[in-house]
Amino acid sequence: MTVTSPADAEVVASRRPRARRGVSLRDTGPSIALVVVVVVFAALSPGFRTLSNVQNVMDAAAVLAVVTCGVTFVLMTGSIDLSAPGIMGASAIAVALLVANNRNDLDLGLLGVVVAVLLAAALGCLSGLALVALKVPSFMTTLGVSAVGLGVATLMFAGVQPNITDGMLEGWAVDRTLGLSHLTWIAVACVLVGWSVQRWTRLGRYAYAIGGAEEVLALSGVRVAPYKVAVFTMAGAFYGLAGVMVTSQLGAGLVQAGKGYDFSAITAAVVGGTLLSGGRGGVLHSTVGVLLVTVLTNGLVQVGVSPYWQGGVQGLIVVAAVAAAVIPQRRRNQVTK
Repeated sequence: MTVTSPADAEVVASRRPRARRGVSLRDTGPSIALVVVVVVFAALSPGFRTLSNVQNVMDAAAVLAVVTCGVTFVLMTGSIDLSAPGIMGASAIAVALLVANNRNDLDLGLLGVVVAVLLAAALGCLSGLALVALKVPSFMTTLGVSAVGLGVATLMFAGVQPNITDGMLEGWAVDRTLGLSHLTWIAVACVLVGWSVQRWTRLGRYAYAIGGAEEVLALSGVRVAPYKVAVFTMAGAFYGLAGVMVTSQLGAGLVQAGKGYDFSAITAAVVGGTLLSGGRGGVLHSTVGVLLVTVLTNGLVQVGVSPYWQGGVQGLIVVAAVAAAVIPQRRRNQVTK
């Protein structure tokens, strides 16, 4: 039998990896980057640090924040959702035809908003059902559902643009409370609801688990498929509300109301620290990403950078964010021989 001396025991103990304390750079990095970007642009442009510009930034981030809430839950499960443009288009046209408008005599008011969001949730549910039933990559099923949503929106559009005359819906984009539009407060409410679902419900916990180790979760006796469908359904509801918000901003229902929001939301989520591979991040992380992307876009305009460069800058940021998230994982997964 080998006897270990106290000195040897101390050496062995010193070589053992110690548990990390506090928060990691991956969690605080996006927030630090947001502060740095704000400070830099505030120093470069006097117009950036005005109260009116802060209001503009918050208003510009509202719709993207709601879409990103839905995308975040899908990313947490390790899936990709590209259905936002089609679902937003369908809900935008639907709500424009259900509230007071120039196309028909309907005036359902808030009920029309609810129906439009339910239509979007149904399309999101279709994405989830197709994913679990067909067992094909999520980006393919959601891309197909996006096409379905655009088709439904085009049929409802019928060649005549519906302009809304509903005072309530128009007021969402115009009326302000504490200096911020009602759309911004709706976005804040969506972020709080999304965080609450993520933090306090079984759906939120299982969304993390599905993205982190779906096989282990299934072996523990949990039926994964219903939770995947629920995640896509909830995401669809967020997209639908975002489509309604775009209709409020434009005063009309457009088939292309959600154009580009899918990739913008994924960009914001990844920049904020939500991994494409799932199991890490969350609604608050993605919200920081939304603010970072919006502030960056606004700041580039304020300092006179050409809009043609803005897409390239955002692309570089996404690549850097993905690299910062993936490289530590690769190092951790390497086997030392």
